[in-house]
Amino acid sequence: MADRLRDQQQYEQLQNRFIGVGNPDTTKHEWRANIQRDSLASYVGHPPLLTYFSVALGEPHAVTKARFLDVSCIYVQREEKKF
Repeated sequence: MADRLRDQQQYEQLQNRFIGVGNPDTTKHEWRANIQRDSLASYVGHPPLLTYFSVALGEPHAVTKARFLDVSCIYVQREEKKF
């Protein structure tokens, strides 16, 4: 019983810290949007990954960064409109 309570508390802590963890009521679309938003933020936050994408897309570093930030902002705006 103590293990189950501890697991529940750890899960609640994760939910409070990370929005993308979700819950049983999280829809498929919400989960997908969270994953995409978090991935784009990670690409922008890690310069080697951003450089990799810039080379692969054949774009300057700043253009790729701006594109990823624009797309991630779209996901945030969609989530804000729900409330």
